[in-house]
Amino acid sequence: MDWLAPTVIALALAVALAFRPWRLLAQARLISPLLATLVITPWLWALPWLHRMPVQLQLSGACLIGLALGWPLAVPTLCLVALEVGLIAPVTWQQQADMAMWLGIVPVTLSFLLGMALRHWVWRNLFVYILGRGFLGTVLCMFAAGALAQWSGHNLAAAIDPDLAMVARWLIAWGDGFLTGMMAAICVAFRPHWLATWSDHIYISPPPARLH
Repeated sequence: MDWLAPTVIALALAVALAFRPWRLLAQARLISPLLATLVITPWLWALPWLHRMPVQLQLSGACLIGLALGWPLAVPTLCLVALEVGLIAPVTWQQQADMAMWLGIVPVTLSFLLGMALRHWVWRNLFVYILGRGFLGTVLCMFAAGALAQWSGHNLAAAIDPDLAMVARWLIAWGDGFLTGMMAAICVAFRPHWLATWSDHIYISPPPARLH
């Protein structure tokens, strides 16, 4: 389904750009995480093509990027990351589109939807943000994205048995979860302004006192 990835990317970009995410860059606080994303993430995505690996799976970082930049800004940024991979690794345009979709847009969208659900249905708390959105939420979103990629015929892990590939996706999802949870905790403690999805008022401020 060569048309699937370009179609999803075009739709996601259209929705994201409709929110005019460039307005967030007027606040200099997001420049640092944006530049870090554009410098570091392409190397994570390109790693299977730079070294011989039995299973071509890699860390994504999309959920962490979504927490830092917010969904509307994360989507075009992740698309730029996929384009950068083409400059440092021998990948085709189709592989770049697949990476933009399955390593970027799908997990960051699932993470955004999960975050909205947690804010609506679960007690708003520091640990809900770090463990729910940052750690366990990332594990679930990355594994779900990997499973969808495999079921749709995405072939990055096609060289091995499908059941073994699913186990590998589950394990790599925990790597992304630990990375995102750790960085979310560090940023909340020392650089909360680097997280567009963080708010002291929402996650730390005590609930208003009830009138009797």
